[in-house]
Amino acid sequence: MSWFAIGALAAGAGVALGAFGAHGLKSRVDAELLVIFETGVRYHMIHALALLAVGWAATRWPGTWVTASGWLFLIGILIFSGSLYLMTLTGARWLGAITPLGGVCFIVGWVLLAVATFKTR
Repeated sequence: MSWFAIGALAAGAGVALGAFGAHGLKSRVDAELLVIFETGVRYHMIHALALLAVGWAATRWPGTWVTASGWLFLIGILIFSGSLYLMTLTGARWLGAITPLGGVCFIVGWVLLAVATFKTR
């Protein structure tokens, strides 16, 4: 699996979604929902860059720990940012209840990436 390629694609999608939010949603949703969308884009972009780091880390510390961190970052983007995008577009506030699951994926992904550096030395 090429985590670097996945990170690059995720970053491209993040830029597109950011542009959509700034230009396509600004006049269609209220300011509070736009802030929610922008939060999704911010975490999406941070973790797209994290996937690029996973791609690099996989060349230095290959193994299960790095791979697991990549999956958690990807799943985190889908759950955390995805739920915020959907909440903005649909107005379904209940989606906010699943957003923290994506945040937990991000946190655990960072911890596993750190563990990878210790476990493979």
